Amino acid sequence: MKISDIKPKANSKRSKTRVGRGNGSGKGTYSTYGCKGTKARSGGTKGRGFEGGQTPIYKRIPKFKGFKTIEEVSYIIVNLEQLPDIAGDSSEINLNEKFKGRVKVLGRGEISKPLKVVASSFSASARDKILKANGSVEVI
Repeated sequence: MKISDIKPKANSKRSKTRVGRGNGSGKGTYSTYGCKGTKARSGGTKGRGFEGGQTPIYKRIPKFKGFKTIEEVSYIIVNLEQLPDIAGDSSEINLNEKFKGRVKVLGRGEISKPLKVVASSFSASARDKILKANGSVEVI
């Protein structure tokens, strides 16, 4: 058996070195903290983001209010007054296919021609005006 083969007893733990408990302990005087300076003092660690006295980046960046949701849906806006021009001679229009995106129909203007309008969303006034003109509304 060699001295290098000797291992501590199973599940035994070495006690933590207690520094600053007098010179007789071997860890007195500067107690492994060196001589003076920030790291030698209590609470002597620099905060996260400390840049040596330079204004930190989180204070240099402009502040933006609010937040932007990931799930925000953007619509292509179409008003009622534009529908007869878009439809032409047909009585049925699918605005999502026509504009290749999500379309919301708003109620500005009037409509006299009965149309079946297919879109992603309708305002309440647009829906009412289309139905009053004997048209129909379908939400995809």
